[in-house]
Order: sequence, then structure tokens, then C-alpha cells
Amino acid sequence: METEKVRLLIIGSGPAGYTAAIYAGRANLSPVLYSGLQPGGQLTTTTIVENFPGHPQGIDANQLMEDMRQQAVNFGADIRNGVATKADLSARPFKITIDDEKLIEADALIIATGAAARYLGLEDEKKYAGMGVSACATCDGFFYRKKVVAVVGGGDTACEEATYLASLAKKVYLIVRKPFLRASKIMQERVMLNEKIEVLFEHNAEGLYGDNGVEGVHLVKRLGESDESHYDLPIDGFFLAIGHKPSSDIFKDYLEVDKAGYIVTEGATPRTNIPGVFAAGDVADPHYRQAITAAASGCKAAIEAERFLMK
Repeated sequence: METEKVRLLIIGSGPAGYTAAIYAGRANLSPVLYSGLQPGGQLTTTTIVENFPGHPQGIDANQLMEDMRQQAVNFGADIRNGVATKADLSARPFKITIDDEKLIEADALIIATGAAARYLGLEDEKKYAGMGVSACATCDGFFYRKKVVAVVGGGDTACEEATYLASLAKKVYLIVRKPFLRASKIMQERVMLNEKIEVLFEHNAEGLYGDNGVEGVHLVKRLGESDESHYDLPIDGFFLAIGHKPSSDIFKDYLEVDKAGYIVTEGATPRTNIPGVFAAGDVADPHYRQAITAAASGCKAAIEAERFLMK
């Protein structure tokens, strides 16, 4: 297998990875970045980004990520296509296998592999991606001011998303598979007391419909005990809030992760339990999952990596 030695390897190409590459490039660390399965990260699955500072009119998500990528290249980052398929973090240099065919040995490593939103697995979720289907109320809620939306989920995240959307939308339906909410008591109370939110217990979404975007959801109550349990509900937006899966599997044998798989870092730093290995962005962030917070953590990871390598 071909082997290459690098000073700093960055895995992942969302706001965290690209920002880390910008800072590391400016610090003359000659970073090598592998972009992963989705160059540009999760943000490229949305359309217009309106909450990234410095873009008062909003900016196309793909354009924003291309600008970040070019900025990293301008400062000397070596950005490549490829997916990390195996990791050995037992000793320095750290060994990362790319596409099962190339071995990279790195003196320092920044993991910015992100987290993927969980979906129901409906074909319509792909069909209407960016056209009414979203997994981030904070990102896309503004587009649904005075409109009718549905949120799928029954945990804290779903209740938070529904409450947030209720501050913007005309009406929010919370589609809950079980006959109860799994959320904490305070979140349940907020949902139940909000007159704009209607909870649909024991409901499942079977599909979506609409000509130029989502216009409604096909619902089934109590898994179809009768023909009348199937009905259509007109909505303008369909939000998934059933969790995220951090892309940390290949690192779990070495790094401390929480029960959901997020990499655990030291306090407010991107340092992991292995010196020289840093985690940035959504792979280490179960709370905020925003482009701006990911970018900030990428900055911190690069500064920490520079300090580590200088030692």
C-alpha cells in the first residue's frame, strides 16, 4: 500500500474542516485535507444560508463552501477527494487509510467528519430535499414564516424544533410515532402549552406530496387500523428531528465518545483524549450543529494543532 507522511491531516470538508485548513495553511503547516463522502459537508444539502455572518442578503450554501475551499487552497492547503476508511491512533504518527488503498501517516490529526441527520428513509425525503424537507429548524425555519409545518420526532430535539418553529410559523404539527413524548418534562410542557403546536400522537409519515415542493404529508394513524386512519395533511415544510449520527465509527476504538457516538473533547477545546488528535464541528457537537460554530471549532483545532506541532 502506498504510504505518505504529512505534518497535519484534516479529515472532512465542511465549515470545520475548511476553516481548520485556512488557519493551518496560514500557519505554514502544509495541511492535507481529504474531503470525504460529501465535499462541502451537510451544508451543501440546503439552499440559501441566511444566518452566516457577513452575508446580509444570504448566500447559496454551495457557493459558501466553495469560497471556503478556495480560501484554504489560497493559503496552501492540499485538498483531495477521498474517504477515510480506517484509523490507527495507537501511536504517532497516526495512521489513516484512505479509500482502502492509501496510508497517510500524520504527526497531528483534525477530525471534522461531521454528523448526518437521521431520516425516515422515505423516497420523498430525497425528492423534496431543499424543497420543503429539512433537518435543521434553526437553519431553515425563517423560510416558513406564517406558514404551516410539521416536525417528526418525540424527544427533546423535536420539542425544541417545534417550539422554535412556532415562533415563526402559523401552525406546527408534531408527528409522534408513540402515544407519548420522550422529551424532558419541561420541554413537554412547553409544547403542550403552545397554542400553535398540535401533537399528533401514534402517527407515522408515509410520504410527501406537492408539485413544486412540499404541499402536504401522507399520514397514517395507529399503523392503519382502518382505511380512515390514512389521511393527507396540508403543510408547507417537513422537518426531521429524530437525531443525528456522528461520523466517528472508525475512531471509536481509540477516542472517547458519548453514548450517541459524538467525540468527547476536553472542556471548550477541540482536544481529545489522545494528544495530537483534535475533533471539530458536528462530529463533536451534539448541541449546536451550526455552520458558524463548526467554523469556530475548526479555527480552534488548527490553533491547537499548531501549538502541538511546535512542541
